Amino acid sequence: MNTRKISVVVAGLALAILVSSPVWAKKSLPAVNDEGMELIKDTRTTTIYADPGADLGIYKRIWLEDASVAFKKNWQRDQNRNTRSPSARVKDSDMERIRKDVADLFRETFTAELIDGGYELADQAGEDVLIVKPAIVDLDVTAPDLQTVGRTYSYSESAGEMTLNLELYDSMTNDKIVTARDRKQDYRRGYLEWRTSVNNRATAKRLMDSWARAFREALDDARKNVTSADS
Repeated sequence: MNTRKISVVVAGLALAILVSSPVWAKKSLPAVNDEGMELIKDTRTTTIYADPGADLGIYKRIWLEDASVAFKKNWQRDQNRNTRSPSARVKDSDMERIRKDVADLFRETFTAELIDGGYELADQAGEDVLIVKPAIVDLDVTAPDLQTVGRTYSYSESAGEMTLNLELYDSMTNDKIVTARDRKQDYRRGYLEWRTSVNNRATAKRLMDSWARAFREALDDARKNVTSADS
C-alpha cells in the first residue's frame, strides 16, 4: 500500500482539534520511526505513524484491550499543595478509583461506537481481528470530586485534559501497524463552574466519544477502499 492510500486509511484517526485548544510546542518528528512506520499525521495535538504495508480494511472484528490510565506527572502533589484539610486531600485510593472509572468509561464508549458501527468484538486472534491497545496518559483532572466524609466543593474553568495513545496490532502476527497519539483538553469557559463526578464524567465521555467516532470512521473508510478495489 502506498503512502497516499495509507493517508486515506488512517486520516480518520486524526481527531478534530477543539477551537479552544491551547497551542502546544511542536517538535520535529522523523519521517520514519524506529519501528519502520511512516509519519502520516503531525499536528500540534495529533501524531500518527503507520506501517506502509498495512491495510485496516481487512479487519472485521476488534479485540479491544483494557485501557491503562496514568495521571499527569506530580498531579497528586499539585492537587494537595494548597489543601489544608486532611479529608480533602487526594489519596492513593482516590487515584485508583479515578483510573478505574476512566478505563471503564473508555471501554464503554468504544464498545458502543464499534457495535453501533456493525463491528464484532473478539477476545482471541483471527485473520480478520485487529488488536487495539489504548492508553490514557497525562490525565489531569482539574477539580476531582473526592469521596470525603464532609461535603467539599470544587470549582474550575475547565475539567482538565488527557492524551490517548492508541496502538493497533495484527492479531495473527502481533505486528504493530498503527500508532496514534492525540491530546485533548476541555474548553475553558471563562468562569468557575462547580465540579462534580457527574459533570467530570460527562466531559470525559464527550472527549472519548470523539476518539471512538474517529476510530470507527477510519475503519469504515478502510473497508470502503477494500470494497472499491475488489469491484
